[in-house]
Amino acid sequence: MTSMADWPVVPAPADSGSGERLFFDDHEWDTIEAACARIIPTDHDPGAREAGAVRFIDRYLSGIDFVYAAADGSGFLQMSGKLADAWRARVSDLGRVYRQGVRDLDAIARERFGADFVALGESDQDAVLVQLSGRPKPAPVALVDDGGKPTIQVYAFDDDLTFFDALVAHTRQGFYGDPVYGGNRDRIGWTVIGFPGPESLKDTMDGTYSVREYYVQDYDWHDLIPHLGQSGTP
Repeated sequence: MTSMADWPVVPAPADSGSGERLFFDDHEWDTIEAACARIIPTDHDPGAREAGAVRFIDRYLSGIDFVYAAADGSGFLQMSGKLADAWRARVSDLGRVYRQGVRDLDAIARERFGADFVALGESDQDAVLVQLSGRPKPAPVALVDDGGKPTIQVYAFDDDLTFFDALVAHTRQGFYGDPVYGGNRDRIGWTVIGFPGPESLKDTMDGTYSVREYYVQDYDWHDLIPHLGQSGTP
């Protein structure tokens, strides 16, 4: 297999702002957008709806065209061979999970409230998501000591996730990920957390963007790794 540096690059599509659907139909798009908006709600800050998380998910599920962004920000790497086949199979499985997830959301919503999920108010949508997930609605995230129990969902891969867990993971990726992948519209997610991210991936390659100013400069290795001094290491 050739190095990724040698893979062909397909130019990134222009962002027309039209909300073009690549995978979802209109009802699926609206349903997932509404569900994302309950995962990261709009409050005093913009949420997943404003950041376009549904667009990130729609692109991700559409095939293999938006998997690896080129390092220079010029587009996306074009996969081929067995790797492309593996990614198509993986994305196809996720697509089925999402389509069934939309059907499940609507089935619960109709049974409990007599309308599709997207037509419900926020509190009723939350109730549907609680029933679907089998877990209580979480409290707002706070920076507190919780005895070491993790409060942030971390997945190395999204294979074999339930619909709800995939939705949560992908909503976060669509909110905080690099805008090149279709979410984080106008860098909303970064602005909310005060992250001065790069204008484009190219800026991370040519030195235009750097995080050097955020490095802690007032320590040496002996302070950071005490055993170095104990072992006599210079």
